[in-house]
Amino acid sequence: MTNGALDMADALFLAISVLTIGSAIAALELRSLVYGSIALMGTLGGVAGFYVMLDSPFVAMFQLAVYVGSIAVLILFTVMLVKRELIFKKIEDPKRKFAGIGLMLIVILALGAIIMDSGIKSISTDSDPVDFREIGGDFLTYYWPALVLMALILAGSVMGALVLARREDTVENEQRTD
Repeated sequence: MTNGALDMADALFLAISVLTIGSAIAALELRSLVYGSIALMGTLGGVAGFYVMLDSPFVAMFQLAVYVGSIAVLILFTVMLVKRELIFKKIEDPKRKFAGIGLMLIVILALGAIIMDSGIKSISTDSDPVDFREIGGDFLTYYWPALVLMALILAGSVMGALVLARREDTVENEQRTD
């Protein structure tokens, strides 16, 4: 007989895997850049779910705060600011799509073979588990200047993007009035 908790963990893992892989495929395949960015947020949220399953809630919260909360929102903000025609002109080629899928399968199989032959299942540790409250305390006491600096850099980059986007609009308006 199998354990009920093990079955629930397997079902949760499969659900998070389907969410993560499905939203990653959607992020690549959606024609709308806005919806692609939202699908990227779903992918990064799924990775945070994997961290929760690995009993690492602190890393999961950082994943949500840094990647979903900052990077993906910054990408979405940039996509909304930049005109779609300036980003790229998409040329459809079905051969490239199938070549990409084939290359992806080869890479996944090669990495899977390397991981399976690495002996990762025989690794054991005798050290005590790390308490995430201790890590959080260290971040808030010793490393708070670095966190504040990162927040200021991110805010400065968003402000710079706004200034650059505004400058382009004023140049276009001046050219239209001439």
